[in-house]
Amino acid sequence: MLIKKTSKNQITLPKEVLKEFPEADYFEVKVEEGRIVLIPVRTIPSNITLEKIREKIKKAGLTERDIEEAVKWARMS
Repeated sequence: MLIKKTSKNQITLPKEVLKEFPEADYFEVKVEEGRIVLIPVRTIPSNITLEKIREKIKKAGLTERDIEEAVKWARMS
């Protein structure tokens, strides 16, 4: 598919592409090896509280150490 950048440096993604990501309203943008890469991002609704997140973590059986290791791993990327 070919798309064109506008005079305001904007692009429009074709419907055929966006239908593959119906839940995505935001995309992370990266440049890798001279290519533009868009990664769909899931956002957390504002009604999700920290307490609800902690409950999910507890139900999943994750420990504080697991979270620390995951954050450490993510920051290496």
